[in-house]
Amino acid sequence: MTEVIDRRAGRVLLVDLAGRVLLLHGGDPARPGLHWWFTPGGGLDEGETTVDAACRELFEETGLRVAPARLGEPVRHEVTEFSYDGRQYRQEQDFFLLRVPDWQVDTAGMDEEERLTITEHRWWSAAEIEASHEEIYPADLAALLRHLTVDAVSEGS
Repeated sequence: MTEVIDRRAGRVLLVDLAGRVLLLHGGDPARPGLHWWFTPGGGLDEGETTVDAACRELFEETGLRVAPARLGEPVRHEVTEFSYDGRQYRQEQDFFLLRVPDWQVDTAGMDEEERLTITEHRWWSAAEIEASHEEIYPADLAALLRHLTVDAVSEGS
């Protein structure tokens, strides 16, 4: 029986003024032909909360530094299971929403593993996500993005 590693993670839905979400494209070193799109974020370091990890990972992967208070409360919690680098994971993750007017991604803060596995980034609209045949996580990201942007418009009116 394969050992499953339990871990917690913090992820960021980074959304610009046009309602597009920033996604990173990467893969698994154990499966070189397999790639997917995903939100910035990752596992907790010792002593971190999910919001702390989300802030740290956002800075490492995009260059955007924010205080945990700016992310507020999670907008989503989920449990996902996946394999990475020959190991099985069960990951509880919180997603935080951060709206920005615009952001030019700076990957200078990526660690060695991130540099090897994250190959590109792109801003995606909900319609582009729905029309895509690529693997995008979370799987219902387009619906979540539409829900969050509709809520923002409703709150602003």
